Amino acid sequence: MKGKHVFFIVLLILIVDQISKVWIKTNMIHDTFLIPFENIHWFRIHFIENPGMAFGLELGGEYGKLILSVFRLVAIGFIIYVINQIVRQKYHPGLIICASMILAGAIGNMIDSAFYGLIFTDSYGRIAKAFAEEGGYGGFLQGKVVDMLYFPLFEVTLPEWMPFIKNRRFQFFRPVFNIADSVITVGVLIILFFQKRLLRRKVETSGSLTSSETIATEEIISPSIKGGE
Repeated sequence: MKGKHVFFIVLLILIVDQISKVWIKTNMIHDTFLIPFENIHWFRIHFIENPGMAFGLELGGEYGKLILSVFRLVAIGFIIYVINQIVRQKYHPGLIICASMILAGAIGNMIDSAFYGLIFTDSYGRIAKAFAEEGGYGGFLQGKVVDMLYFPLFEVTLPEWMPFIKNRRFQFFRPVFNIADSVITVGVLIILFFQKRLLRRKVETSGSLTSSETIATEEIISPSIKGGE
């Protein structure tokens, strides 16, 4: 795979992610539900805005938000560097696709965090407007990430014999997330489960490509320099 393939994968995911977020932001009020299919209650559209990380996790306060945004920018730069390395060294196409998914998800949520506060009004008790005269709800890097995918597959009451948490309702799956979160999670899981196959690269011998060679994970980031050649 080449760099242009990475570009198109990232672009496609970003388009789908941002279209879904903008539609939700400009058509629903914060903390409202939509059941897209009749009699299917295990999947709902639940519009919330997440000021922090994926799946509702967050760092508190304005400084926490700023730290998180800086971390995202550093992470995006690092992922771009890693993708450049694995493309140049001809790693397994699956690894390149997964890394591209992770990059697209990180950029997708970074767009929300960086620009949504400037573009949109708030969504509390009203439908948000884009580029309103009154301005946005926050400054640069102070935006909130739009989440909407909610899968309450089942809910149970924990038994009496369980200490500290007895009689507590347990719901799976409780976190609300978005497409960017999804592609990051899927990309990471595929790499973890299929790392023996994906962490391979083709090496050149006498001007021709040989069979794949398994290498250590750290070699992706800091390839060793062979001397005497």
